[in-house]
Amino acid sequence: MTTNERRSFLPSFSLKALKPAVALGAALLFTGCSELGYLLSNDTVTYADNNQVVFVGDSIFALSGEIQNQLEARAGETFRRYTVSGAELSGELVAPSIPNQFRQAVADNPDIETIVGDAGGNDILIPAIAFNSNNCKTPWWRFGRLSQQCRDFIDDIYVEGVDFLNEMAGAGVQQGILTGYYYTKNGLFLLDDMKEAIDYGNATLARVCENSVLNCTFIDPRGVINDSDIIFDGIHPTDSGSKKIADLIWPRLQPLL
Repeated sequence: MTTNERRSFLPSFSLKALKPAVALGAALLFTGCSELGYLLSNDTVTYADNNQVVFVGDSIFALSGEIQNQLEARAGETFRRYTVSGAELSGELVAPSIPNQFRQAVADNPDIETIVGDAGGNDILIPAIAFNSNNCKTPWWRFGRLSQQCRDFIDDIYVEGVDFLNEMAGAGVQQGILTGYYYTKNGLFLLDDMKEAIDYGNATLARVCENSVLNCTFIDPRGVINDSDIIFDGIHPTDSGSKKIADLIWPRLQPLL
């Protein structure tokens, strides 16, 4: 069975069905299963009403698909979706990388004007959940002292991010909307100690957007997403959180349609 055939059998998840799915994902996340990302993702959409708008990114967009649902309802048209849960900017532990999502979109239809999505979150989060190998957590006794190891790691993500946005511009994309990350919380995973890494990561992503050749807008959701907007795992947005993120994206996306 081909990858596209496997995708056609995958269900779209509502938030009511997410708890067992994410619990299973937590158990399997670090097995290296390359299909796990698809199993915990909203369906891929390769043909839409407006094929020139393409979404790429990780599970903030992919797990429920509610951010895209909100935006499509306001636009009155559908967009292409390539987002996959677990996707990283660099690496493919459980999902195709975000640059490879974009490359697949180009292969399907290269006429792309606008890219919307996020990138880099799992590059930081997956190692932090596994072994905190990059020392990106700052517990209360280290408050205000994000490790140099973590800063250096995120600085490497900056290089990957600029290269990716430049690749998009080189492929003819006219504009990008890059969404940053909000503060995670303690839940299924203990992630309240990620605040300083998220601050540094968002500042880095904003510079990625500013310093690439792509006409890029950075959106920072930290000021609007609170703990009640995050589901039990401590990471992903509830429907209310997805709506708030869509509210931030829509004024940037609407003039481009």
